[in-house]
Amino acid sequence: MSIRYGSLAVLATAALTLSAIAVFGQEAERKGIPAPPGHVFKTIISGYQFRTKETRALQDDDLENPGFLAVERAADMWKTVDGSEGKSCMSCHGEAETTMKGVGAAMPKWSEKLNKPVNLEQQINICRSEHMKAQPWAFKSKELTDMTTFVRFQSRGMPVAVKTDGPMSPWFEKGKEIYYTRVGQLDLACASCHEKNNGKFMRADFLSQGQTNGFPTYRLRDQRLIPLHERFEGCMFDVRGVPYKPLSDEFLALELYVAWRGIGLPVETPSVRN
Repeated sequence: MSIRYGSLAVLATAALTLSAIAVFGQEAERKGIPAPPGHVFKTIISGYQFRTKETRALQDDDLENPGFLAVERAADMWKTVDGSEGKSCMSCHGEAETTMKGVGAAMPKWSEKLNKPVNLEQQINICRSEHMKAQPWAFKSKELTDMTTFVRFQSRGMPVAVKTDGPMSPWFEKGKEIYYTRVGQLDLACASCHEKNNGKFMRADFLSQGQTNGFPTYRLRDQRLIPLHERFEGCMFDVRGVPYKPLSDEFLALELYVAWRGIGLPVETPSVRN
């Protein structure tokens, strides 16, 4: 009898799960933008379109979106003097709403001085150490994630517009190689989930195309903002692999390539994801 009842319970649970998937699938009419010629997708779709209507509503409401606490904190930091030069971010850049507009949408960018690309976190710390003579912020620190979110937010609604030609080309190719390389005990690549299986239901959620236009993103699971390289790191942990270090050349190349995969998508920072 216990076996019969147990089997019935399993079947009932499976039926409810399939029903929930069907209902959500009807809700989520995923809209995207046409991909440019030669792109891996025909339609480029933001991770926003793979979330529930409740999560999308939370992102859309600036008063309810928990990521806006970081924007507010960083708006104060933007004006705060730090370092031996007696400068704030505003001392050099003025009002962020004007001078930072479009900056986050185009990162990573090529640095002639460093002869390599830099992303937004790195550029913020370059400004701190070289121009303010202040201590750089540690990766994953609240300060660096908040300021990255604030600067990126100034490009909200603008299309992702990274450059991949010229000196960026070998970095783009390196990022592409990493994206398609299987790693870890599960022998999976980024493409295994986000290219071959996006839209499918896995681990109580739908796999997205893995776009980066919303980062830093507020993850409901973690109850905090997550920078992009931490998400890269987490994905590699999930497949039982050994991740590269955040802000490493490898993750920087991967960031460039994945940003290109979302070229033209509007910046959503701070987005909300599960």
